[in-house]
Amino acid sequence: MATFIAGAAVTDITPAGSQFLFGYPHVPRYSTGVHDRLYSAALYLCDGVTQVMFIANDIIFVSKTMAERIRAEIHARTGIPAGHIMVTATHTHSAPKTVDYISNADDPVVPPVDEDYVRFFEARMVEAALGAFRDAQPAEAGLAVANGKGVGTNRRDPAGPADPEVPVLMVRQAEKGAPLACMVVYSMHPTVLREDSWVVSADFPGAARAFVQREVLGDGCPFLYHSGPAGNQSPRHVVKENSIAEMERVGSMLGQAIAAVIPGIGYRAELSLGVARRFVDLPRRASPSLSEAEHELRRAAERLAALRHAGVARQQIRKAEVDWFGAEEVVTMARAAQEGLLESFYAAGRPAEVQVIRIGPWSFVGWPGEVFVEYALALKAQAPDTFVISLANGELQGYIATEAAAIEGGYEASNALFAPASGQLLVSAALQLLGELE
Repeated sequence: MATFIAGAAVTDITPAGSQFLFGYPHVPRYSTGVHDRLYSAALYLCDGVTQVMFIANDIIFVSKTMAERIRAEIHARTGIPAGHIMVTATHTHSAPKTVDYISNADDPVVPPVDEDYVRFFEARMVEAALGAFRDAQPAEAGLAVANGKGVGTNRRDPAGPADPEVPVLMVRQAEKGAPLACMVVYSMHPTVLREDSWVVSADFPGAARAFVQREVLGDGCPFLYHSGPAGNQSPRHVVKENSIAEMERVGSMLGQAIAAVIPGIGYRAELSLGVARRFVDLPRRASPSLSEAEHELRRAAERLAALRHAGVARQQIRKAEVDWFGAEEVVTMARAAQEGLLESFYAAGRPAEVQVIRIGPWSFVGWPGEVFVEYALALKAQAPDTFVISLANGELQGYIATEAAAIEGGYEASNALFAPASGQLLVSAALQLLGELE
């Protein structure tokens, strides 16, 4: 087998000036400062035949068209096949807006995407990728699974489905054993900081990165954080408050779990790589009529008012607030459907790309959009040593919820362009691709 080589690099994607921080409605959150910096981190691997690259970004979304542009440019400048590159977003809600969402079209405080920032961001992604490619050297890699329990829970039901597994892929120099990069995946919304926070931040993934770099890797060592399927996962039920201190506390908790497994990792210098991908045409979710959406909005507002009056726990109130936000957005989407404005947004997400990158015995599956964790659990139950990354190579203008969630209703299930059946299609496509790589 040819020598396994790897390279990694990081670029700073922190905005130079004030930017609208995307992720919460009704609040003109233009950043007043920077708490922690945002990064684009790239990891390049090659087994002598197959080349692959991961690029993880401290940003809320990477659009499908953005990913296509980035991959095409990297291919032109390095020869790495575009389909062998995975581009992801951590989904922090304290970073600039990079995608226009149809559900926010009626919110007067949400501005259009700042194209100057997007150009800057894309250039920095490419710069990180080229740096990783140029830095390639003989390497070895190993993987262990940490436990992220305690950082968050199921968003709607703290006892509901969750995935605490955190795969930790370490890559180090073959000769000296110095760390080259650490790559992790965790299924949890990075939303400790909320609408009353006006500082740029990577949220708890940034705090986890800082901990692992300080305690294990060394300052500046590339740390790639990918969001696993976290459509219904949140820190809401475990944080004491939505503050910088709490963000750093839960981030350090995750960092400790990651750091704890690194010393026990066994490394391999002979690793083969494999890549496969497929495009899936996801079915549309049936849009409610405008009158139905407006009726549900009134009901959501009444429920929220009643809970506030009753003085129930803040988590219950937040759930009702988010459902109210969602009901407002459904009205926007119902109006857009009535006017024929949803077609371009459906087209932007279809077909959905399912990508698998295999590194030795470990497989990383990339799905676009915000997917409920049940679909990742279903896939992993049938495919050992498989880890699912969401928000990969694009977004889907909302959630891929389960059928049960669609029946229950609420923010996530209502704020979706695509039907729950889409989730099983993603699982099926991933299983087929995994079979092709065996």
